[in-house]
Amino acid sequence: MSVVEAVSGGNGNFRTSEQADAVVIRFCGDSGDGMQLVGTQFTNVSAIFGNDVSTLPDFPAEIRAPAGTLNGVSGYQLCFSSHDIFTPGDEVDTLVAMNPAALKANLADLKRGGTVILNQDEFTKANYAKAGYTIDPLADESYLAGYRVHKVPMTRLTRDAVTELGLSLKEADRCKNFFALGLVYWLYDRNPQATQDWIRSKFAKRTELADANLAALKAGSDYGYSTQQFTVHYSVPPAKLAPGRYRKITGNEAVAMGLVTAAHLAGKELIYSGYPITPASDILHELSRLKNFGVRTVQVEDEIAAITSTVGAAFGGAFAVTASSGPGIALKSEGIGLGVIMELPMVIVNVQRGGPSTGLPTKTEQADLLMSMFGRNGECPMPIIAAATPGDAFYAAMEAMRIAVEFMTPVFLLSDGYIANGAEPWMIPDISTLSPIRVSHPTVPNGDNGQYLPYKRDNRLVRPWALPGTPGLEHRVGGLEKWDVSGNVSYDPENHQHMIQTRARKVAGIAQHIPEQTVEGPAKGELLVVSWGGTYGSIRTAVLQAQKDGKSVAHAHVKYMNPFPRNMGELLKNYKKVLVPELNCGQLSLLLRSTFLVDAQGYNKIKGKPFLVSEVRDAIERTLLE
Repeated sequence: MSVVEAVSGGNGNFRTSEQADAVVIRFCGDSGDGMQLVGTQFTNVSAIFGNDVSTLPDFPAEIRAPAGTLNGVSGYQLCFSSHDIFTPGDEVDTLVAMNPAALKANLADLKRGGTVILNQDEFTKANYAKAGYTIDPLADESYLAGYRVHKVPMTRLTRDAVTELGLSLKEADRCKNFFALGLVYWLYDRNPQATQDWIRSKFAKRTELADANLAALKAGSDYGYSTQQFTVHYSVPPAKLAPGRYRKITGNEAVAMGLVTAAHLAGKELIYSGYPITPASDILHELSRLKNFGVRTVQVEDEIAAITSTVGAAFGGAFAVTASSGPGIALKSEGIGLGVIMELPMVIVNVQRGGPSTGLPTKTEQADLLMSMFGRNGECPMPIIAAATPGDAFYAAMEAMRIAVEFMTPVFLLSDGYIANGAEPWMIPDISTLSPIRVSHPTVPNGDNGQYLPYKRDNRLVRPWALPGTPGLEHRVGGLEKWDVSGNVSYDPENHQHMIQTRARKVAGIAQHIPEQTVEGPAKGELLVVSWGGTYGSIRTAVLQAQKDGKSVAHAHVKYMNPFPRNMGELLKNYKKVLVPELNCGQLSLLLRSTFLVDAQGYNKIKGKPFLVSEVRDAIERTLLE
């Protein structure tokens, strides 16, 4: 960060203007304070400006915890930058805290010398007690020492800004989040036009609310401009991103778009059956808006209905999808097994969250990998693909559907809360560059005597996908074991073993039809750091830092979790040590050790939070010294 000029504040005061390469902001307050909304708006504005952006929304687990308590704090962190970034940042530069609980829950993440902007009106004795303070944090000189503290009477100033619009006191106070946003827009030299347009559109039917929020937004900006509190003004130049059309996208939005695109490229109908569950519900919400693209969405009564209707949709010839999180996937397990034994193409999206049971329903985790591998009765192998970032979830969803259709098998697509709710700029792909998905439905019997043989396989061990109602192609389906080729019900022990092994060989053979594993860094060396899922950004950044310091470190991010890429075993042997950071107790490291007999060492965190770059960097340093 460097000072580039001194500018007048317009009131006789002079302030410095500083240019920054990257800034991390966190908005936090009660779950009803609109922190997710203003965080999203700041992200949108920064993306439009041309910054690279990475976000970390943080929701409370309770739908409506008691106001002013720690359990009710909602936060939204974003990093916006003039260069490529992979994480929303380790330390916060500017913390906007709307009440004492928000300050208490988030102050530890603010870097020393960082900026704190407080809604002073909410810092009362009653709210101190709700937040568990035994001191007045604003009166204790040591508590906020080392920070730039700005006490702003946001509630009062917001009421003053909207006083002539005839709102109730409650409606007026709901505008204070836009006052805070306007202030931070001014502080970081953001153009509010996109937010102004959004407000007018959102409240088009209630113009008084639109006018009030616009007034609050302007009042916040005017306050920053005119007050003597803020002596430093910041700017972050646009990033040098690859040329193309970009939009901001979340992981759940990307999954929905990827699935619809896959269906469109194949000329197929997409049918999604689901039951609401955090943090997967937005996939249903997004798909429900896309009916004009041949999408049918069904919100059913429970998870069992969701998976069985998905099986039915796949049997009927549609691109069939369901999504849930860990508890819902557990309920779907028998239905998933039905899809496996019937060998039907389906995609099951698991947006992982903290467990077990209800666990930490709004926090991220990577603890469902072994569940996806083995969490069904019997020998029931399935391909597994894991998205790496919000934008990558688009391509991961398309790839999951491609494998499902081309190999006639259910496929797991793993996301997590960090990917699902996080956002980044995403280059909209040219549709002509996307690989088509080959779909083939037989129209005539494939047996020598004019019979249809539903389990007659091609050289990849894939059976045909016959549509029900096709004359001459009637066949049995169900959960009982079938005779190979004929599809008749079979209890024969030799046939059962043959079918079990055939299904396993089919899944294993997918390794010949997916890309080989790549590494970033030296092809051989001291240490290979292996990652998967939403840990990509922090691990990639930590490895780049280690490489910059001259360390012999490489990074392999695994997308295909089952089967592993065909060169995975040889690649692992090129390094003296293998480190696997995961947000679980060591699930990928267990699979790597058992599959390839390598001494993969785990670095594990199960706190409902993503890795900090510094945590992974320290783990790399320790591993190299051992």
